[in-house]
Amino acid sequence: MGLLSKKDAKLITDPLADNNPITIQVLGICSALAITAELKASLVMGIAVMFVLGIGNVVISLMRNIIPSKIRIIVQLIVVASLVIIVDQVLKAFAYELSKTLSVFIGLIITNCIIMGRFEAFALANKPWRSFLDGIGNSLGYAVILIIVGFFRELLGSGTLFGIPVLGDPIEKTGVYALGYENNGFMLMPPMALIIVGLIIWVQRSRNKALIED
Repeated sequence: MGLLSKKDAKLITDPLADNNPITIQVLGICSALAITAELKASLVMGIAVMFVLGIGNVVISLMRNIIPSKIRIIVQLIVVASLVIIVDQVLKAFAYELSKTLSVFIGLIITNCIIMGRFEAFALANKPWRSFLDGIGNSLGYAVILIIVGFFRELLGSGTLFGIPVLGDPIEKTGVYALGYENNGFMLMPPMALIIVGLIIWVQRSRNKALIED
């Protein structure tokens, strides 16, 4: 038997498509709207949530039999807050400018419904390995949506990817700008993120009719 059974593999693959935490469960929308104007910020936020959820799920799973039910939410908040502090300090030490861009949104990982939901719904009822896979799967599903939204918002709004010009120089009118293209400032506004997420939801439901609610 390989490292991952078919059942375990579904913990990773399901959240990438037909059980995505953002487009299907409609969780974590706030950060999808707030920090996806830049692809780099989207990627780093995805990695941060992956670290917090992956490790957090394992910690909660290891403690599941000794956590009194009356204080389980408090314990979960302490675990996620500790991991978020680690992420915040690492960003400040190695990527200070990016940490300022993400600012309060790193701290708001503590209240991310995806994380608290997986702690409560999965980690408290499963062993560490499966809890880890569940955390990685859901955070990957979250990160994929952020990266897709960030890609289109930065490309069409600024003409760059990771801050690097890819469409030409809008001042010198090179590349696509020579053809009359202009950056769409609306793409950098939060409502555009919601529109892109809506389009992704539409594509998903067009592909899988079972996702359409009656």
